[in-house]
Amino acid sequence: MSVEVERGKVLGVIGRNGAGKSTLLKILSRVTRPTAGRAMIHGRVGSLLEVGTGFHPELTGRENIYLNGAVLGMTRAEINQKFDEIVAFAEIEQFLDTPVKRYSSGMYMRLAFSIAAHLEPEIPIVDEVLAVGDVAFRQKCLGKMQDVSSRAGRTVLFVSHDMDAIRRLCPRCLLLEHGHAVADGDTASVVARYLAFQAIKGYPNEWQDLSRAAHMGTGEARFSAYRFASQCAAVGFQPYSKGPLEFDLAIETDAARTVGSIAVDLSDASGLRLVNANTVLINRAVALRKGRNVVRLRIANLYLNPGTYRLGLWLADPVTNHATDTAYDHIESAGEIEVVRGESEENTLNPNSVVTCDFDVVAVS
Repeated sequence: MSVEVERGKVLGVIGRNGAGKSTLLKILSRVTRPTAGRAMIHGRVGSLLEVGTGFHPELTGRENIYLNGAVLGMTRAEINQKFDEIVAFAEIEQFLDTPVKRYSSGMYMRLAFSIAAHLEPEIPIVDEVLAVGDVAFRQKCLGKMQDVSSRAGRTVLFVSHDMDAIRRLCPRCLLLEHGHAVADGDTASVVARYLAFQAIKGYPNEWQDLSRAAHMGTGEARFSAYRFASQCAAVGFQPYSKGPLEFDLAIETDAARTVGSIAVDLSDASGLRLVNANTVLINRAVALRKGRNVVRLRIANLYLNPGTYRLGLWLADPVTNHATDTAYDHIESAGEIEVVRGESEENTLNPNSVVTCDFDVVAVS
């Protein structure tokens, strides 16, 4: 399949790990030569294939702005012109003359992205730079990238496992599988195909292994499996409309830690998130010991119509400190869950908004 992107357009590139996304961008960036075919590019290309490429740990933030800017193709005059904007966007003014080896991962990422975001190529090529970082800064980065594409009129190629970011930034999307383009079209339909391909249907009271799921985050703690069940034997313990639903979440962590954000979310076929049960919303931190833990989360009443929904999982630090908060694990599509009809025949779901969700953590083992 041949793919053409017009000037001023934004193309999202999605696919499972190993599908060839990063390889495609390296070919377009002239980092790797293609074994077949060709890539024709008209305009100056600026690539952000890995946040922080070119940083030297012994140098200060100020020195690394100049070093990293040069690696990304900026002249010294361009860096001088953009210096104050880069520092202000990264929000690291008081640490500007501190060696970056003393930065937290969040500070490091903010500075690296800020440098790259203020580079002004005609064709920015961006590979998964928003997978880590606190929620507030990720939203800020997305806003910056929207400005780059809409106001500056640049052609943008954006690779991500974050389907929310893909939907926000990219009206058009390309799906790769095993190095081949298998779908190219409007983002909603391509994302729906990708998520349907990703998700494995889950069954009540059966552990679902997550070793092959598309994990995003630092990996210091991560989901290894999950299972779910309602409390109604009459429907085979399937989730049902207006009924309770429990999730057991197996979490592996490399050290004892307290996490303030453990979440399960349920989305419809279009990717619209309808249920978001996140412990940060109830101010409930969970202490995890090193190794395997099982956290049980119970939704009191599931206000969803009968149908199939996609399960997403989220695991992160407490969000009280946005400067250092990073996601440990995020699985966009952990599996599919079928909701059946309960006692009521009423439709309870407003398809355009998040559904009311009362929930709590009821056990940690």
